[in-house]
Amino acid sequence: MNASPADQRRLLEVAELDTRIRQVDAVRRNPPQATRVQELIARRQELAQELATRLGVRDDLRADLARIESDVAVVDARRARDADRLASTSNMKEAQGLESELGSLARRKGDLEDAQLELMERLEMADAAVATQEALIAETNAEGATLSAEAKRVVAESSAAFDAATRDRAAVAGSIAADLLALYERTAVRSSGAALLRRGTCEGCRMVLAGTDLQALRQAPEDAVVTCPECGCILVRTEESGL
Repeated sequence: MNASPADQRRLLEVAELDTRIRQVDAVRRNPPQATRVQELIARRQELAQELATRLGVRDDLRADLARIESDVAVVDARRARDADRLASTSNMKEAQGLESELGSLARRKGDLEDAQLELMERLEMADAAVATQEALIAETNAEGATLSAEAKRVVAESSAAFDAATRDRAAVAGSIAADLLALYERTAVRSSGAALLRRGTCEGCRMVLAGTDLQALRQAPEDAVVTCPECGCILVRTEESGL
C-alpha cells in the first residue's frame, strides 16, 4: 500500500490518542482509589462485627448490674423493715430472730456490693472497648469518604479527558485516507498500530531493527507503507529514522 508521508505521520497522532483513550478509560473504569475503598469496606464489616460483639458484652454487664442493684434495693428495704420491727417488738424470741436475719442481710448486701463493684469495673472496661471500636469505625468511614470523593473527582476528570481524546481522534482520523486508516486499525489489534522509526529503533516494540531490515526500508519509496518486522506495526519514517 502507498500513502502520503503526511498521512502516515498523522497515524502517529491517532496512535498516541488511542493510547491516551485506553489509559483514561482504564482510570475512569477503575480509579486508583478503588482498591483501597474495597479494602476499607471489608475492614468496616469486620469492625462492625466486632463492635456488635462488644456491645453484646456491655449490654449483658449492664443487665447484670441492674439486677444486682435491684437485689441491693430489696435487701435494703428488708433491712429497714426488720429494723423497724426490732425497735418496736418486746418479744425476746422475735427480737433474736430479727437480729439474726439482719446479720444475714448485712452479709448478703456486702456480697452484692462486692459483685456490684466488680461489675462496674468490667462495665467501665466494656464501655472503653466499645468506644475504641467506634473510633476505629469512624476513622475507617472518614478515610473511605475521602477516597470516594477523590475517586469521583478522578472519574470525572478521566471521563472528560476520554471525551476530549475521542473527539480529537475522530478529527485526526477523518483527515487520513480510508484504506490507510483501515490498515492501521487492523494492525492496532495486535500491536501499537503505528510507531515512529527513530534511529533504527521501532518505538512500537522498542526493538532495534537488523541491518538488512533497515536497508530494505532505505530502498522503499517514500510513500510506501512499511511495517516493523518485529511487531508488525506501521513504521513511520522521518528524518529521525536514521536511514
